[in-house]
Amino acid sequence: MSSADIVGVDAGAVSRWLETLGVDFAGPLTFDRIGLGQSNLTYLVRDQDGRRWVLRRPPLGRLLASAHDVAREARILTALEGTAVPTPRVLGLTADPAVTDVPLLLMEFVDGQVVDTMPIAQSLTPERRRAIGMSLPRTLAKIHAVDLEATGLTGLASHKPYAQRQLKRWTGQWEKSRTRELPALEDLTRRLVAAVPEQCELTLVHGDFHLRNVITSCDSGEVTAALDWELSTLGDPLADMGSLLAYWPEPGEEETGGDFAASVLDGFPDRAELAQVYLTETDRDPAALKFWHVLGLWKVAVIGEGVMRRAIDEPKNKSATGTPTVERIDALVDNACRIADEAGI
Repeated sequence: MSSADIVGVDAGAVSRWLETLGVDFAGPLTFDRIGLGQSNLTYLVRDQDGRRWVLRRPPLGRLLASAHDVAREARILTALEGTAVPTPRVLGLTADPAVTDVPLLLMEFVDGQVVDTMPIAQSLTPERRRAIGMSLPRTLAKIHAVDLEATGLTGLASHKPYAQRQLKRWTGQWEKSRTRELPALEDLTRRLVAAVPEQCELTLVHGDFHLRNVITSCDSGEVTAALDWELSTLGDPLADMGSLLAYWPEPGEEETGGDFAASVLDGFPDRAELAQVYLTETDRDPAALKFWHVLGLWKVAVIGEGVMRRAIDEPKNKSATGTPTVERIDALVDNACRIADEAGI
């Protein structure tokens, strides 16, 4: 593949950068887009001897301020080396204009299985699906147990109450990226603002933890690497668990999963089981988790609208699996309202 064929990467300049990092490779390198490609763009880099690395860069086109910060992602991944949290190792970060017009992050390649399409999920045995599902809340518990002082992450983000920060941030993102009026979402925003539970602790928060953002062992199904840390921050740990539940449709809710409703397949644990594993590991508040589940659905809807807007603004940001639809975003909001009703929010 020639450098002219690679959207977003100058192959020659990146090859020269790898040489300055002391990365041993047999050129020429090849670059292939991997993953969904709806946020930061990710490339599998291979050399002529079969060695592999992963390269990340922000998406093309107009970006919202503070979004898609690969330098921040690199800082977090570096800080987590040596902790119990499974992550890929950072090999290099550059914003050198001789190499790239945006920051580039080079990471080690972690072998394993990424369950990011329905055919992959359908190919798994029910036993493997269950093992993967049950590993997710246990991995979150490891992330939330990270010692902020020891890792140097105490200054990563504000220590102010996290729910208010999230509601302010994502309401702002909605205003900047929405493509239409959506009164149901605006009403849900008001309900969430009025129902914020007291925050009892401050931990590392992944910010976008779900099935597609982890690598799992081909043998055991255990999570071997948590990926996509660009939204990571400090806050209420229950936010991550709420987001995981928001990305976990159950039978009858397939539409909220869009093109990827893997969790409805036989073998995957249901939301109650996921929540119980996490709450048993961490002894956190089940009632507060319900609030964060609703906020998680609300946030997924806002993010979906942003992805849809970016695809409209710059068609090259579209991935092969497509982008969220108006129908899916509306279904997410409807589901969030139903769960909020059940939780008394």
